[in-house]
Amino acid sequence: MAEAEVGSGEGKPQEMSLKDKGNEFFKAGNYLKAAALYTQAIKQDPSNPTLYSNRAAAFLNLVKLNKALADAETTITLKPQWEKGYFRKGCILEAMERYDDALAAFQIALQYNPQSAEVSRKIKRLSQLAKDKKRAQEVQNLRSNVDIAKCLETLKTEMSEKYKSEDSWKEMFSFLVETMETAVKSWHETSKVDPRVYFLLDKEKSQADKYAPVVNIDKAFESPHTHSSCFSFLRQYAEDSFSRAACLVAPKSIIAYPQVWKGQGSRKWKHGQHDGFFVQFESPLLRKLWFISSSNEMGKTLCRDPEVLDIGAHEVFPRLFKEKLSSSS
Repeated sequence: MAEAEVGSGEGKPQEMSLKDKGNEFFKAGNYLKAAALYTQAIKQDPSNPTLYSNRAAAFLNLVKLNKALADAETTITLKPQWEKGYFRKGCILEAMERYDDALAAFQIALQYNPQSAEVSRKIKRLSQLAKDKKRAQEVQNLRSNVDIAKCLETLKTEMSEKYKSEDSWKEMFSFLVETMETAVKSWHETSKVDPRVYFLLDKEKSQADKYAPVVNIDKAFESPHTHSSCFSFLRQYAEDSFSRAACLVAPKSIIAYPQVWKGQGSRKWKHGQHDGFFVQFESPLLRKLWFISSSNEMGKTLCRDPEVLDIGAHEVFPRLFKEKLSSSS
């Protein structure tokens, strides 16, 4: 809470009396009455910096921040080497959440009174708040500007080499990027993703009324039996639907089997105990696996960039499509 300056002021006894009355109301928590009395005193003694400083403190407690800031600036103008004006300004700017500006004001206050423990505490607190605010903004920017295509840039070359037709690999790349971005946005909003397999159906061959582009697999990871049954179904579904590619999304937390993050040698897990989800891309010519880890920063869930895993060591499902070595399309 801001406090009024009680020290001796300049002027006549009547003016002092108004200031002292204002101080009494201030101490009692009646900031509106205190501000009114300081205003009366200022009319009689308009060049008294203590009166403006006290009224700034009253306005700050009334959350009339623009008025408070104007009084703090006037205090500084009237008495430029008085620490209190800068301290008032700093407290008001802090309330406005203008932490960098508040810090600058407190640092000037400290120059005029290097022994002030109160100002030193403010500087320490504001330095941390400014740092936290900056990081919170960075986190928000990362959450808002999900750019999976940029993360998968090297995959474009690999796809273009496998699939000779540019339209073909570009469609697959877009399908993968869209699936990943949807999963990341879902994780940011709800801290979860639904376990699903997304299929890139053939526009000419697939029967859209019979085969949906998404299959839920929430029971797939309960046991070796459910995993095997689901895999058999998905492999047949991919073939019958004339799918050109598939993309599996599965949160690590629901996988009882196979726990692909456990093991030694090439299967040794490199991502600590992070929560997150797997994305496995399947096509006749190319298979890829990523883990997107998640952390909590500044009270917000934040997905990290996709980490490529060795699909031979960590596959969530075996191969869904019959392998082809090259493609003419």
